[in-house]
Amino acid sequence: MTNSGFTFTISSIPFDEDYRPADTTRITTNFANLARGESRRDNLRNTLVMIDRRFNSLMHWDNPTGDRYTVALDIVSAALRIGPDAQDEAFPLIEILHTRVTDTRSGACIAGMVGNNFSSYIRDYDFSVVLPDHLRQSGNKGAPAQFGDLHGNLFKHFLSSDAYREQFDKPPVICLSVSSKQVYHRTTNVHPILGVEYAADRRSPTDLYFAKMGMTARYFMPPHSVAPLAFYHIGDLVDGYTNLELASTISVMETFQKIYRPEIYNANSAAAARYQPSLDEQDYSLTRIVYDREERSRLAVEQGRFAEAHLIKPHGPALQRWSATCGL
Repeated sequence: MTNSGFTFTISSIPFDEDYRPADTTRITTNFANLARGESRRDNLRNTLVMIDRRFNSLMHWDNPTGDRYTVALDIVSAALRIGPDAQDEAFPLIEILHTRVTDTRSGACIAGMVGNNFSSYIRDYDFSVVLPDHLRQSGNKGAPAQFGDLHGNLFKHFLSSDAYREQFDKPPVICLSVSSKQVYHRTTNVHPILGVEYAADRRSPTDLYFAKMGMTARYFMPPHSVAPLAFYHIGDLVDGYTNLELASTISVMETFQKIYRPEIYNANSAAAARYQPSLDEQDYSLTRIVYDREERSRLAVEQGRFAEAHLIKPHGPALQRWSATCGL
């Protein structure tokens, strides 16, 4: 960050059958949750097979046997160091995914989408600590003032940092589940990879939070999917990315959603023209991948408290001063 005393560093690690989460990884994040317990290797292997098959179904032309492409994933971790001393401990700020696609016919390895999944300790702090405390004190009267401002400003400055620009030449696209509190309406717009576009009645709390990160939401139900996905992007989602990049995001994130939200993304019937997703649906199928949803909810609070103890309490005033003036 320019003139802030804050610096970013980026590291990456492959997400493959041998992946084990680092100590600083949010253990509720999609990829880390799969890599724990007795089923870890089967979980990882089956997840990667699902991703490959979904990608080939989307990139089906000149691909008669449906196995032309393989998708590899790198977990990209961004850390924030506060202070001029290079020995100062860095705080694990964000984790995203970067896809790489190999064309087995030509042997070419092609960079896919950066973003995909989005993991953030500060977001856990905002949604699992700040927001519940505010709602209890205010009698459930919405989010507090400046909710998400610090997180959004840190994210935007990470994207403008040398650390990010030296590795990636496009902004990230984050792909998440649609909100169960929202109603979505099918439109007439259809994209060959993204699929049928849906429109929301209003913006969800997640939409508003990502807007502070400079990101806009669009909702598409890809071919052969059963529910729309929310795509958070900067700039032009359709014209700014190749079909291969878009397919890599869909194949990865739809696979994760089938595992974590099967009631929505592994349902036995497709979304209607007017669609409100629900985690109470019973007409769905389970994947053969093991995870603990209750643990994920509980740990989100613990990880929010971690951010409070290790970043907000020791550095909160400096961060807030910077956030209040960074756009001036």
